Amino acid sequence: MSEETASSTPKKRSRWEDDMPTEAVVPVLKKKKPKRHSTVDERLGTFPHVQVAQLSIASQPSSPRQPLARPLTTRSAFVPPRTSHPAFAACRSVYCYERLNHIEEGSYGVVFRARDKATGDIVAIKKLKLDEEKNGFPITSLREVMALMVCRHEHVVGVREIVVGDTLTQVFIVMDFIEHDLKSLLSIMPSPFLQSEIKTLLQQLLSAVAHCHSNWVLHRDLKTSNLLMNNRGSMKVADFGLARTFGDPLGDMTPLVVTLWYRAPEILLGETSYSTAVDMWSVGCIFGELILKEPVFQAKGEMDLLSMIFKLLGSPTEDIWPGFTKLPQTKNIMIPPNTPSTLRSKFRFVTDAGIDLISKLLTYDPEQRISAEEALRHPYFLESPLPKHPDMFGSFPSLAAGERRGKAFDSPPAPERMADHKLLTDFDDLV
Repeated sequence: MSEETASSTPKKRSRWEDDMPTEAVVPVLKKKKPKRHSTVDERLGTFPHVQVAQLSIASQPSSPRQPLARPLTTRSAFVPPRTSHPAFAACRSVYCYERLNHIEEGSYGVVFRARDKATGDIVAIKKLKLDEEKNGFPITSLREVMALMVCRHEHVVGVREIVVGDTLTQVFIVMDFIEHDLKSLLSIMPSPFLQSEIKTLLQQLLSAVAHCHSNWVLHRDLKTSNLLMNNRGSMKVADFGLARTFGDPLGDMTPLVVTLWYRAPEILLGETSYSTAVDMWSVGCIFGELILKEPVFQAKGEMDLLSMIFKLLGSPTEDIWPGFTKLPQTKNIMIPPNTPSTLRSKFRFVTDAGIDLISKLLTYDPEQRISAEEALRHPYFLESPLPKHPDMFGSFPSLAAGERRGKAFDSPPAPERMADHKLLTDFDDLV
């Protein structure tokens, strides 16, 4: 077969992904005839220790069959009884779900919204990209399933089951369906989140990250598009495609992780023995994005991102970041000397406690960067306005569910929006 013919061959798709009837057609498999043996010697020739016992029984056709005095195989005392082993259950078919609509497609899978035919539950189904795999099941997918199973938490998206399609390359992860992702929600909101709402969302994010880190799991791709939020004010961390376990001491890991705008400076400078601090830098970027209603670092490349970080936080030095000059990529960049920090001017409407928290999240030295558990105890969450209860959050049309944005959600003119936002902020202060 020529290269042109091979490249033009369409990929095998599941009928579940196409507009086909919801009922699956189960193929009828032909039963193979059992292999016939002419003599007892042919049946038992490869098992001489069994052959003697069987022949001794066969030589007494008139007498009833008696159990052997000693079993053919002896069970070890160290093997637990068979009743203690969990029962193996086969994966269900993807045709147990009715496909409703396509949600999004990423580097590691395609996500659909579907309905369970048995219960009527609405779920999200992620089809893993296995068509181009030549070395078996991809390690990224194994890590994602493992991380979702290990990090079960109220603010981590729940995995329900693994289902399969028509071929070995069609594997699906069934997860809870959440109405919004935070990035899309910020784009349709007429005004930014209130300070009380930001505190609630940040607390939920920090609790999920702390739980993952306590179970020795790094997410490595925290960003607003991977944070899902329902219409009841509950946020859940999703997309563990780049997640992996870590140990103590830390081993070398790939620097090709984390979406560029949320990538920590130690990764940008070539560090391979990074730790949980890379997730905390991403949390700091998300915190700033919730405040500004836009990403903090909208860079076009790694060098552009480093210059933005230096401009916001000031120039890094050996005093504030020990070992900084020994990182592999430091010699390849020009660091502006004596650049002051502009963090206070960029977040001028944030309280001093809020500036202190974001500065501890966006700290150069990974060893000095605040942990998720420490951040949850920060005084920022104790000052007025206090975190809002999730049930008091507003609801918005779900783009993932195909709901359209109505006139009620259109942004009012700028002066009215600012006055409304100020009024709501004052109400939060009273509460």
